[in-house]
Amino acid sequence: MSKKTLVLGASLKEVRYSNMAIRRLRQNNVETVAVGLREGSVLDVEIDTENVPYKNIHTVTLYLNPTRQEPFYDYILSLNPSRVIFNPGTENPEFYKILGDAGIEVDVACTLILLSSNQY
Repeated sequence: MSKKTLVLGASLKEVRYSNMAIRRLRQNNVETVAVGLREGSVLDVEIDTENVPYKNIHTVTLYLNPTRQEPFYDYILSLNPSRVIFNPGTENPEFYKILGDAGIEVDVACTLILLSSNQY
């Protein structure tokens, strides 16, 4: 797979879904980068605490509730991803429209399920 993915809202805590997603993405050989509140690493993925201008991001998978997403709208748009996955609890119709208007696919789904069912 060559769908370079940004996990936004990454956590160092193993019980968090964002952490599980990083692990599963890497197990599936998906190039993965991450932004979260605390620096550290999950497997070989360093978690950045600033909005790094990553190149060639195919997918952004969100682990931020809608009220925490708004400060990241411009950042996500600047990455020009092919799609943004809204995991359970991140649903945000306002942002769906903004992304759609920019030609970015919106996927309301669970990254973990997409990976486990070979739909990623």
